[in-house]
Amino acid sequence: MNWKKTFACALAGTVLVGCGQPDAQQKPDKKEVVKAMELANDYFMQKWPDTGKGIPYPSRNKVYESNLWTRAVYYEGLMALYRTNSDPRCLAYAVDWGEKHKWDLRRGVTTRNADNQCCGQIYLELYQLDPKPERIAIIKESIDRMMDSTKVDDWHWIDAIQMAMPIFAQLGVITGDTAYFDRAYEMYVYTRDRHGDNGLYNPEDRLWWRDKDFDPPYTEPNGEDCYWSRGNGWVVAALARVLEILPENEVHRGEYIEMLQNMCEALVPLQREDGFWNVSLHDPDHYGGKELTGTALFAYGMAWGVNNGYLDAATYVPVIYRAWNAMVKDSLHPNGFLGYVQGTGKEPKDGQPVTYDSMPDFEDYGLGCFLLAGSEICRMND
Repeated sequence: MNWKKTFACALAGTVLVGCGQPDAQQKPDKKEVVKAMELANDYFMQKWPDTGKGIPYPSRNKVYESNLWTRAVYYEGLMALYRTNSDPRCLAYAVDWGEKHKWDLRRGVTTRNADNQCCGQIYLELYQLDPKPERIAIIKESIDRMMDSTKVDDWHWIDAIQMAMPIFAQLGVITGDTAYFDRAYEMYVYTRDRHGDNGLYNPEDRLWWRDKDFDPPYTEPNGEDCYWSRGNGWVVAALARVLEILPENEVHRGEYIEMLQNMCEALVPLQREDGFWNVSLHDPDHYGGKELTGTALFAYGMAWGVNNGYLDAATYVPVIYRAWNAMVKDSLHPNGFLGYVQGTGKEPKDGQPVTYDSMPDFEDYGLGCFLLAGSEICRMND
């Protein structure tokens, strides 16, 4: 018997939806989904009361600014939680974070790096709630500098699609200038079709290589292509977030919808029996095991697709519920800490070991992924 999980179920009670449930596909109650999200988020907010405090990385003898991509992904999830529970603490925490950083980007306004721009997604969302000019000024200038050039090859790793593509969509909506939509499409297509030898997307397997280091002839130990779970999760999440933002008549929507459908269809048979996905999607024995971040991002994108009529509910709802129930039952600690989160990196071997108790090098982005998934499952159950 795994005493840690038994103890977690006993303490957390009904918050752990999957504990003791024989049917992993059981529909999670919306109130219990919100409780799980709030439990995990409260743990984090209590641990990090100062939103401007740097993030120590002892093994590198370095402290990272807290507006880097890992923290930005958390705030994406926090805003999704706020849209779900309308808790003013969530909004205040996000606004305080922006103010502590003076609405600036890591590496400043001249950066073209998507990881550094990711915080702009939250700045722009907060601007839309309260249009104070300082909230939009720096991220808009950073993107406009890119718009003033013809360079479109910046997103040379697939994580970048999630980190920055929604920003172009947001700016297009805020300003009414469709050129932002067009540039986002150009950059996305360059990543899809041109980076590496023949692009980072494999239409045969309907999955993405993380970057040029992993396209053929690179293989996993079993001879299969290396499709990293979280990397593909970033693409799925980006498609959902961009489609949520874009107008219905935007000319590239159809391609994004088709990509989301193709990827999700390819992911269904790769789900583990316990509800998670392995870090290596085509080699379950290469650091195989439960992993939350890729699982949460897939659940988020699939749930968004079902909620918006792009994915068949009969096919995907059981897959989504199985994933959510698994994360809550097996990852969520009684105090809100999330286990089975792979640390930062770019491939299955990075951030290992991934266990119930292991602490990733950054614990913020895993929570963001979890909150994104929970928010869409709440929408699904409304």
